[in-house]
Amino acid sequence: MELNYEKSLKRLEEIVAVLEEGGQPLEKTLELFSEGTALLNSCAKYLDNAEQKIITLMNGEKNAE
Repeated sequence: MELNYEKSLKRLEEIVAVLEEGGQPLEKTLELFSEGTALLNSCAKYLDNAEQKIITLMNGEKNAE
């Protein structure tokens, strides 16, 4: 199941909080780190896509002038 940007970011924040708190077994820490890395990549893709859409829209407005 793919999460939207907001849900991905919220889950990433939860993971960071747990990792910063510490006290997790190594296996759980690695699992959370792996999930967090995947979420970070997903969020970056969302932002890159949004940036490209904005650029496209702005270029379209410039061409319309």
